[in-house]
Amino acid sequence: MCVDDDQRVSNIQKKKDDVLIQQEKKQQRVEKLSQQISQEQEKCERYAHKQCDLLRSLEDLQLNERTMYELDNRKDHIMTVFKVAMANLAMWTRDQYFPDTYSAATWERLAPFFRLPGMITSSQQNVTVSLRPFNDRQLNHDLISLCHRVNASSLHLPDGRSLLFTVQEVARPILDWQKRRVA
Repeated sequence: MCVDDDQRVSNIQKKKDDVLIQQEKKQQRVEKLSQQISQEQEKCERYAHKQCDLLRSLEDLQLNERTMYELDNRKDHIMTVFKVAMANLAMWTRDQYFPDTYSAATWERLAPFFRLPGMITSSQQNVTVSLRPFNDRQLNHDLISLCHRVNASSLHLPDGRSLLFTVQEVARPILDWQKRRVA
């Protein structure tokens, strides 16, 4: 019986060792799973904090919310159309009536011509626009050329009257020394 008992003890010891190995493996797995669980719990806590912060931010936004008004930009569109129309009219006028030296002129160069003061007189047949001359000889030369080109094209208003442009004659003041010389 002794041999049999030794074998049984040996078998029991083997089984005990196997059980201990399995138990150790399971313990390691339990520890690993325990770590994963704690990591997932930490992740959930972080997400919960982020969600709380986000909800707090949304509440703050609602408290500080300003009323939004719709922008009516129809007038801006109309003004843009008018500006483009005026630019096109100025370029057409430049191309049709200004001397060739103005073929590439921009609005800045043409603006003084369009802003010239003057006087309008009308009769049954004509409407005459008399423009005050510039203080610059070259610009006056260009203005006279412009008036001749407009008049040569025989423009008519919608009511049938002719449109004529002239440059006013400026009376030059007589200087004191010229007065004494004449007298």
